[in-house]
Amino acid sequence: MNEHASRAATHDAARVARLRAAMRDAGVDACIVPSSDPHLSEYPPLHWQARAWLSGFTGSVGTLVVTASFAGVWVDSRYWVQAEAELDGTGVELMKLLPGSPAAHVDWLVAHLAPGAVLAVDGRVLALAAADALAAALTARGIALRTDLDLPAAVWTDRPPLPVQAVFEHGAPFAPLARADKLAAVRRAMAGHSADQHLLSTLDDIAWLFNLRGADVNYNPVFVAHALVGPERATLFVDAEKVPAPVRRALAADGVDLAAYATVPAALAALPPGTRLLVDPRRMTHGLVGALHARGNGDGGQRAAGQGDGEHGGVADGPPTLVQAPNPSTLAKACKTAAEIANVRETMEQDGAALCEFFVWLEAQLAAGAPDLTELSVDTQLHATRARRPNFVSESFGTIAGFNANGAMPHYRATREAHAAITGDGLLLIDSGGQYLGGTTDITRVVPVGTPSLAQKHDFTTVLQGMIALSAARFPRGIRSPMLDAIARAPLWAQGLDYGHGTGHGVGYFLNVHEGPQVISHHAPPDAVTAMEEGMITSIEPGVYRAGQWGVRIENLVVNRRVADAGGDAGDFGEFLDFETLTLCPIDTRCIVAERLTPHERQWLNAYHATVRARLSRWVEGEARVWLEARTQPL
Repeated sequence: MNEHASRAATHDAARVARLRAAMRDAGVDACIVPSSDPHLSEYPPLHWQARAWLSGFTGSVGTLVVTASFAGVWVDSRYWVQAEAELDGTGVELMKLLPGSPAAHVDWLVAHLAPGAVLAVDGRVLALAAADALAAALTARGIALRTDLDLPAAVWTDRPPLPVQAVFEHGAPFAPLARADKLAAVRRAMAGHSADQHLLSTLDDIAWLFNLRGADVNYNPVFVAHALVGPERATLFVDAEKVPAPVRRALAADGVDLAAYATVPAALAALPPGTRLLVDPRRMTHGLVGALHARGNGDGGQRAAGQGDGEHGGVADGPPTLVQAPNPSTLAKACKTAAEIANVRETMEQDGAALCEFFVWLEAQLAAGAPDLTELSVDTQLHATRARRPNFVSESFGTIAGFNANGAMPHYRATREAHAAITGDGLLLIDSGGQYLGGTTDITRVVPVGTPSLAQKHDFTTVLQGMIALSAARFPRGIRSPMLDAIARAPLWAQGLDYGHGTGHGVGYFLNVHEGPQVISHHAPPDAVTAMEEGMITSIEPGVYRAGQWGVRIENLVVNRRVADAGGDAGDFGEFLDFETLTLCPIDTRCIVAERLTPHERQWLNAYHATVRARLSRWVEGEARVWLEARTQPL
């Protein structure tokens, strides 16, 4: 471990020691520090990244548990290599989270804490559904739960402030649906639940509903806010200085009032008795819902997690009734309109043209044996090429450029302190994406460096076969998206291979690169909310990762479309969907063992490359045009 890493480890260990002191002062035996914020964001602002600050593990997903004698971070297989390196010497253990065990840290706590122990977690960053499950597990063991303490804040004295970036309108032609129309649709859904008010805290739902965007979170064009939608007016809880005067006037014209971000608990406590409040228990925090009960029992947030939940509630002077159901905006946001999909197609052409220019540069660097070609320079050049395209705003996530062994870490990120030169033989995996006013992109390609081995080519071919299998699938409308996962994995399973991450995630429209409700992963529960519907945009990205050697992942974005003629008598077997591939970029045929492809797979790949060539040719010229022609030649 180098000197820099040693200093960081000592510093991180001191932070955990200070947390333990705060726990002792508060009479707490164990503390959970999740990765989330009061909006349950996947990528929270720095102000809420307490788990990373305390442990030293910087991955986007993980749960820290600290007791008097133990500290550990539970992470899934995507982060095992990264976490092992970042936690080395910190005194924080890597706890490997296995598929199908999302609450393994709770099981560990129940097994290791004695009856009568006290566990603390900041209820403001704990999902309501998770709080219910946690409380049930602890109660059975006789362990007390406190959700009124933010213990990391007691020791994080230089905590970054909340972001203050300006909010801006996402208007026509990029936002085809007007804000008033979206609010009207949400109110109709509220009426279907007999709800008087609807509380939203998830930032992408709020940005979508109000046709606003921001820059409070890296890569995700969202802003920190809550929203309360009533039958006639809505309130947006956001710091006023972030909202320019023209935006405030436009919001007011659509019946939207502004209130200070910090006042949402008071607004909830002031709701009249008998109010029926619609909340999504998986997208709402325990702490915020607890504000509803502050008026009634004054318990300071230590209410048992299940109290007052469900479609029941109260006495006349009690808190409002909670109506628990998915946010109506989540499904509406996921099902893109025809106009939005048309904008995404245009965005994909611009993104694909940028990638053509990038790969021309990369291959020239490789051919010249450029000594300064590194994973970092790949990141820099990708940004430069995308930034030249119209309507580009930012990357949609931190670029993953991993050469050979680094490509075996699905969420690897090169840094100035730790990155690889791209030289010799092997595979370079590049996972990148852009935020454009007309859509969000996410693409992974693997390219050969020097002469890749036959084993590497076999892995590439197998992954490609899995990607083609799902891309070409046809399926009933409404099928639970996790059930599609096996289609992509079957070619890998046949070779005794698999991968630890999901095959596909929903993608936003100039919003979060990861969104629901659909997810293609057999580890996810096939709930009704995961049903596949027309207009949903999802990634398809199978992979193979050989630790310490290389990684392969091939990723396209696809959109669900209705099959006009599914065969058989019309209506006998219901509606069917298939995928239109949206991503436009060649798949490097130099990495393919061509004789392993079936005629169907070869036909799919050739047809895809013909589409890529036809759609991108008008946007590139010179060397980029020559490169595009060469890389899309049929097999």
